[in-house]
Amino acid sequence: MFKGLFRICGIIAGSMILLIVGFIFIKGVSVFLPSYGEGRLSFIDFMTGMTWQAESGQYGVLFIIINTLISSFFAILISFPISVLTALFIVKIAPRWLSSILQTVIELLAAIPSIVYGVFASGVIVMAVDWLAVTMGFGTFGGRSLLSVVILLAIMTLPTMTSLSITAIASVSKDLENASLALGASPTQTNFKVVLASAKSGIFAGLILGLSRALGEATAVSMVAGNRALGPTFNPFDITRTLTSTMLSGLSETTGADYDVRFSVGIVLIVLIFISNMIIHAVKRKVGHHES
Repeated sequence: MFKGLFRICGIIAGSMILLIVGFIFIKGVSVFLPSYGEGRLSFIDFMTGMTWQAESGQYGVLFIIINTLISSFFAILISFPISVLTALFIVKIAPRWLSSILQTVIELLAAIPSIVYGVFASGVIVMAVDWLAVTMGFGTFGGRSLLSVVILLAIMTLPTMTSLSITAIASVSKDLENASLALGASPTQTNFKVVLASAKSGIFAGLILGLSRALGEATAVSMVAGNRALGPTFNPFDITRTLTSTMLSGLSETTGADYDVRFSVGIVLIVLIFISNMIIHAVKRKVGHHES
């Protein structure tokens, strides 16, 4: 009975994924088909374009893909090492009372809604970035910039990756640690070469979820990105545009190409997340193979 119940739950979950992806795919592809009629877009121009201006009917997504990859990559580059080291400190180094407090803080950070992070970024991060830009002799659009997006995404992805890393590190067998110590390794060597290596599966799972959140965050990013119409953006103090902020900015409409093309952007985002996850899985397998 329970086996059948679990099978039904799995089928329902899989069906929801297929339903969502199917709906987005149908809406997103329709705008490129000849049957769409007036307002039909060119798929080649869409995928290779460097301009997004709804007023003139120019919808190019290539520079937005580049912007999204840049902001997500640097956010993860900042948050991933911090999250793993934080988790290692909480589980293996910190006193029990401090570990309990820090773990509660991490859980609270993970539960904060995106809009709250966005409000915080609009009131604090953009001001700090604007001050930094002025100090270095650069100008910003009130602090809204690529750097603000990177810092915001780094803060938002940190709790998720830390929580999963804590779980993974805590599940490492004590026998492995004791064996390493018995062979003469120091506690630091044991933590980095044995504990983290044994917990790599859970740590990489946290990396996947963190990167997926960085790529898929919309509300908070839209509040600090600036939605640049041309690109790509390489200046950290210049405004930028991501796939999610592009999707969110056009949902005030309900019909027409300007609305349907947002679903096309959604398809690009889904493919981008899928490819990123596959790359992380490949890296994880390579790390495991190298260790063996």
